[in-house]
Amino acid sequence: MAIQVLCGSCKATFAVSDQFAGRTGPCPKCKAPITIPAAPIKGVTIHEPEAPSTTSTATGRAPTAPFKRTDRGVTAIQWTLLAMGSVLALAAAMVARVVWHGDPPREFLAAGAVLLAIPCAFLGYAAIRERELAPHRGRSLLLRTLICAAVYAALWAAYGFLPPGIEMWQWLYVAPIFVGIGAFAAFACFDFESGSAVAHFSLYLLVTAGLRWLAGVTTF
Repeated sequence: MAIQVLCGSCKATFAVSDQFAGRTGPCPKCKAPITIPAAPIKGVTIHEPEAPSTTSTATGRAPTAPFKRTDRGVTAIQWTLLAMGSVLALAAAMVARVVWHGDPPREFLAAGAVLLAIPCAFLGYAAIRERELAPHRGRSLLLRTLICAAVYAALWAAYGFLPPGIEMWQWLYVAPIFVGIGAFAAFACFDFESGSAVAHFSLYLLVTAGLRWLAGVTTF
């Protein structure tokens, strides 16, 4: 390995072999004595990176470690309540079928629409929400769930004011309005994308429509 040498007298630079390191000799240009410096250390030393820090107290610099986020799904208690509620809903639908012979009162249908909207909105959010985003929790989640559930139940109430005997081709114009309003409510309450918002409302629609069919209500 060659050593770069700078003459202190004439400022000439030249290279000598590392075997002359530490020796003294004349400058090839001005003949002034020059001491050859020691040869540079071969290789490159790679330093181990500092361990990520979670606080700036000790180093005075911003934390470098990623923040840990715990993703809380549906708890065991919530799954238990869901199972119990599902059994009660199925039993209520079957009883209504026997008692009212497929023609339950509007009050019964309205109560079912409201009671089913809350768990469907909550559990639908827990199942469909974007995992990369921080979840809504506590009071914020409760208010968003209640607002979304109220809109969903109101859509069933609005359906009750439609004239009976709507033809299938007419539903091509009516159904998108209901789905659009329901999807917008899910989008505004839970920050869903458009596809997830439609899926959230569709979950509630399928559950309630299925229970209406079990209760013997065949007009939709």
